[in-house]
Amino acid sequence: MSSSTARVCVAGVGMIAFGKPGASAPYPQMGAQAVREALADAGLDYARLQQAYAGYVYADSTAGQRVLYEVGMTGIPVFNVNNNCATGSSALFLARQAIECGAADCVLALGFEQMNPGALGTVFDDRPSPFEAFDREVSDLVGMADLPLALRYFGGAGLAHMNRYGTPLQSFASIRAKASRHAARNPLALLRQELSVQDVMDAPMLWPGVMTRLMACPPTCGAAAAVLVSEGFAKRHGLRADVQIAAQAMSTDTPDSLGSHDMMRVVGYGMTQAAARQVYEQAGIGPQDLDVVELHDCFAHNELISYEALGLCPEGGAAAFIDAGDNTYGGRVVTNPSGGLLSKGHPLGATGLAQCFELTQQLRGQAQARQVEGARIALQHNLGLGGACVLTLYQAHRAH
Repeated sequence: MSSSTARVCVAGVGMIAFGKPGASAPYPQMGAQAVREALADAGLDYARLQQAYAGYVYADSTAGQRVLYEVGMTGIPVFNVNNNCATGSSALFLARQAIECGAADCVLALGFEQMNPGALGTVFDDRPSPFEAFDREVSDLVGMADLPLALRYFGGAGLAHMNRYGTPLQSFASIRAKASRHAARNPLALLRQELSVQDVMDAPMLWPGVMTRLMACPPTCGAAAAVLVSEGFAKRHGLRADVQIAAQAMSTDTPDSLGSHDMMRVVGYGMTQAAARQVYEQAGIGPQDLDVVELHDCFAHNELISYEALGLCPEGGAAAFIDAGDNTYGGRVVTNPSGGLLSKGHPLGATGLAQCFELTQQLRGQAQARQVEGARIALQHNLGLGGACVLTLYQAHRAH
């Protein structure tokens, strides 16, 4: 961020407890509740908002307005955002960008999802799929056409890592067990039962030798929101400015996503690397400076390969990183203290804002039983196939 642009502060965050499909309120009520909580946390009236970016995947056009009209009808610009599983952080990116470039001083980023049970699938079967080229590559590299789409993609990426580096299935099980221990401390998480590594290994196999059922995140309903403001607006209105966005980057696919014929790159390894390089360069730090990370663990396999793509450990070093406990409390960097997508849940449009909620609480020192001691620098990684990857670096800012 250059000195000529406005510093962007997270003034308020809100999130509702994630739930199973059919057990949550309809999306307008979930989204409106998250917005009200974010405004209350910021100490702001809805009328102060100048723009809003609403993210969701499975709803009709202008669903963002449908949610926000529950809170107020002030005539502000409302933009609806859909970027697959990176939708929430894409809304956050646009809200930050609006403030940083001076278009607005107080902007809402909102994400919500009302999901159906079962595996993800396409909705519009009468027209070309965004995944056509990706599906062909996955069919060529892994086959397994009888498995659900996302499982083939991320299971295939995990299998590529196993074949390349000798990574054992137990490494993925360890990630899921860690997620359960973290989620047990999070009252907003969907799955809060602690699991052992053996529990995860003993779960039904979805892909023999590659993935058990517990290594996949559950379909989830939920909502989360953040109010972003310029530092000047915060000062004028007496708002908190102690959590700031120090850097942010968004990447999409490059030719090597398909041209390298590597399943890890098909699912966004290269996008993650590219966005990470940009964020570290913008902030003038490296991965060794991070205290806490919320990363996109839609499958345990993606968490493992993301450690390497983000530079948390060397390429091929993820299994050793896990075995040393460097991904949890007492280790080098606490990953997914919320429980992550694996245990907290993954309502697609809400996930990126839920990550923002968690990291804001961590940097404020308000994460209670899951607090990472002394957390000052936090990284958010949110990934969507098809594709998009958004990385956001937050820093705790203490007034002198």
